Amino acid sequence: MQVYKFGGASVKDANGVKNIASVLQKVGYKNTLIVVSAMGKTTNALELVIKNYFENKSELQSAIQEIKKFHNEILLDLFPNEDHIVFKKVNTFFSELNQFLTSNKSPDYSFVYDQVIGFGELVSTTIISEYLNQINIANNWIDVRTHIKTDNYYRRANVNWSATQQLISSTFNRSVLNITQGFLGSDANNFTTTLGREGSDYTAAIYAYCLNAESVTIWKDVPGVLNADPRYFENAQLLNNISYREAIELAFYGASVIHPKTLQPLQGKEISLYVKSFLNPEANGTKIGKNTTLDPMIPCFIVKKNQVLISLSSLDFSYIVEENISEIFSLLHQYKMKVDVIQNSAISFSVCIENNYNNLDSLLHHLKSKFKVVCHQNASLYTIRHYNDLAINKIETDKTVLLKQLTPETVQIVTV
Repeated sequence: MQVYKFGGASVKDANGVKNIASVLQKVGYKNTLIVVSAMGKTTNALELVIKNYFENKSELQSAIQEIKKFHNEILLDLFPNEDHIVFKKVNTFFSELNQFLTSNKSPDYSFVYDQVIGFGELVSTTIISEYLNQINIANNWIDVRTHIKTDNYYRRANVNWSATQQLISSTFNRSVLNITQGFLGSDANNFTTTLGREGSDYTAAIYAYCLNAESVTIWKDVPGVLNADPRYFENAQLLNNISYREAIELAFYGASVIHPKTLQPLQGKEISLYVKSFLNPEANGTKIGKNTTLDPMIPCFIVKKNQVLISLSSLDFSYIVEENISEIFSLLHQYKMKVDVIQNSAISFSVCIENNYNNLDSLLHHLKSKFKVVCHQNASLYTIRHYNDLAINKIETDKTVLLKQLTPETVQIVTV
């Protein structure tokens, strides 16, 4: 069994859908599951729908129509006969979206987000499945929400592994090519949940684990895993081989090519992960597996934008001790702040966080009642694995360094 994951960049238009078929024909699709993301920038477009739902109802239908138009153009390129069943299926999803937005009574942003955002994946996989059938690549479309069960921590749900394993083991048909959605699951009440942005990689790993797959391949628009994101760094180099441990470190620090949760289930069953180019599917790409070292051994750069650095000190110059730190972390948990770096001294404590749930003002208000607070927003967090002086100088040049932390293998630098 092998699991293939195709991201939004690989299916941004009709040619992308056709290229998936080409990749399958070149590399084979026997005993294969395909996990697919939403097409192009559909997730961003659906986030605008959600924003309009809460803040600007007059623009809501216009935002939905833009998404329908985008997908309809792809449909017309792929299916010359507008009587094809795929048009009806896609329209049904948009009807379900409108029905939810009309009938919903919940004011919970995260709940609404998860119920809306998944329509991108449902539509994309439906279009791809029907196209593959049309060109005689027979396949079975799966609603991932019937397989992956989670808690109701909307927007970052936790997998119920025992329930998920049971459902996949009892219903998955290995004898056909299967296609399903990345990123999504469902809770005990069958409401849609999501696994976090870029969670489609994680979906592929969940299926691979439950199916005891031989390998997972993530198809990207880059040659494989690079030592830096080429959008932010020049002269990025391909990494040919990476160990599970090194890949987990890179993912933890935010390497965008791999979702942080993807690697643990694969490592547990020693399932190899390949990252390859859908533009050159027969190239080697990058292999992530057991008993391998980083090749080549060079500095690896990771950057996270839009970070918040909060520096706390006691109001009376007393020590920041365990009791204070425990209280700070309790508040960070309460306001759903993802912590990326911490640093403390006798009378100060600094933390670099991601304000994904827009709770920063409430957190700061709470902290200011007990601490002196300095807050830097729109900061950037740079992480360098296997750093050297040249790599550090490359990051620090022409920037103001707010925090710097070194271990033998990793340096983290927060700048503005």
